[in-house]
Amino acid sequence: MPDQSELHLDPHTTDTFSEETDNNGEEVDPRIQAELEKLNQSSADINRHETQLQDARQRFHCALVEATAKLVELSKKTGKAVEKSKPYWEACSTATQAQLEAHDAAQDFEKAMDILQAVRDMISTAQLRDKHQLDSDAWQEMLDHATQRLTEAEQTKTSSELVHQVAVAKSTLAMSLVKHLEKKLRRAINKSKPYFELKAKYYVQLDDLKKDVDELQARLSRDKDEYKTALGNLEMISEQIHECRRSSTVSPHVVLFHYRN
Repeated sequence: MPDQSELHLDPHTTDTFSEETDNNGEEVDPRIQAELEKLNQSSADINRHETQLQDARQRFHCALVEATAKLVELSKKTGKAVEKSKPYWEACSTATQAQLEAHDAAQDFEKAMDILQAVRDMISTAQLRDKHQLDSDAWQEMLDHATQRLTEAEQTKTSSELVHQVAVAKSTLAMSLVKHLEKKLRRAINKSKPYFELKAKYYVQLDDLKKDVDELQARLSRDKDEYKTALGNLEMISEQIHECRRSSTVSPHVVLFHYRN
């Protein structure tokens, strides 16, 4: 991990920076300061996000340990009810997911119906116009385009309708299973309810903590990429400076370079 107090540059690059900051009369390439600032900022970001990531991982671990201990303890109190009622709670989860999918499918179907109606209205309006008042080729091209959109809209409507029907059937079947298991396992369900409610609560908490960890890992990865890019740019500038001095094709008092695209 790069430290904020020092820049991890190779000796060749460091020598160049020293040369560029002495009193030899040359104008320092403005890109050097800009890249040094980026390098220092990336280094600070890396240090900060690594600390935050470590804290986030610790919070996730503590929550996981607590959840495991509490659920084991509660499972012992409820006896075999947890295992016996598990099919019901799994069926409830499946039914909830099926209902969400059916809802999304219904919205997609309604959207497809709206688009289809809009295309039909557009074609009806176009056909009411006096095509003799328009260039025949332009009118036909407009009508062909509208007809193509109508075909696509009808296909989308048919497809989304089928998806919706399947989703509704799955949701209905899932709810039927829930009701069947509810009657069959009523006593075990009532006894195990505190366990599964607590489990659901911990699941949400752990999921949120895991998202925090993933987000910080992504930030840290971006920070390291930015650090590597700035370091590479500094090394490139160093090489350009040395090459320019070796060729001696520019004024000894001002060194100018093209910015890298």
